[in-house]
Amino acid sequence: MDLADESPRGVAAYDVADSARGMSVLNAMYYLFKPFLPQSVRYNMRRLRANYKLQTAKDWPIMLSAGEAPFGWRGWPDGKQFAVVLTHDVEGPVGLERCHQLAEIELKHGFRSSFNLIPEGGYEVTAEFRKSITDMGFEIGVHDLRHDGSLYRSRKSFDECSVAINTHLREWRAVGFRAGFMFHNLEWLKNLEIDYDASTFDTDPFEPQPDGAGTIFPFIVKGRTPGESYVELPYTLPQDVTLYLILRQQTNVIWREKTDWLAERGGMVLANVHPDYIAFDGRKPTISEFDSALYEGYLCYVKEKYAGQYWNPLPREMSQYIASTNPNVPGSAA
Repeated sequence: MDLADESPRGVAAYDVADSARGMSVLNAMYYLFKPFLPQSVRYNMRRLRANYKLQTAKDWPIMLSAGEAPFGWRGWPDGKQFAVVLTHDVEGPVGLERCHQLAEIELKHGFRSSFNLIPEGGYEVTAEFRKSITDMGFEIGVHDLRHDGSLYRSRKSFDECSVAINTHLREWRAVGFRAGFMFHNLEWLKNLEIDYDASTFDTDPFEPQPDGAGTIFPFIVKGRTPGESYVELPYTLPQDVTLYLILRQQTNVIWREKTDWLAERGGMVLANVHPDYIAFDGRKPTISEFDSALYEGYLCYVKEKYAGQYWNPLPREMSQYIASTNPNVPGSAA
């Protein structure tokens, strides 16, 4: 099968039950009561669950079958060996304040990334802030609507939220979306006016909706009409929250080893790092933070070990490249 014609193995147009939102009852209860739980209690609950999952996870952090290139795969631009896509979900006011610090670190090492912002969350997203990010050569994406776990509560509520999300996409001139908590339904997402979605992953048993895309390559999700098609960008590196706040890792070795595997197979490194949880300037991290040196050290590792071998597009540039393999997608090459 051709990448442009069909999703890779393991990917489906997910049918999320309205009442469960694609989660277990236990997960649904957790997100209902999350706002009322102390932070230490939340982390302990997630840590207990993650440690149990860790004992049974067979395909994490690497799923061998996900490394198979799709039939007809054309490779990366300019003969690059693999791609590196960096994304950031900004969950609160603290994260918003730290975006520029994170962007400066990436610019220092020659990388660019996207910042996904919550339109109706706990902070104000001003036009001035968005411009300050894009003027630096970075991208702005839409992160859920309110980030309260309710987006996929039912098809009716999703349809209602999609109207507001599309309004924000147009206002921000954004073309990318990622749902809160990585909830996903690839069929429902066709409501959105997007070039790409980034709410899935190759493998991640620690997410509340753990069904993964099963691939380390981007792929096109076709709609009934060309206007409903979009590119799916699954993240392929374990999330920072999982590694450093839940599993309490002290090094970036898992990121480095997974990157080596992704590079060997010519896939896409896609990271999701939250500025909310990074301690900058050598400050001692709190219980809900990790040292920025872990992320900066990872960037140095990629830059030095794979100099000249990787392509670092913005997510919108990645989606444009993938869409160009399919002449039926609007804006693609004829």
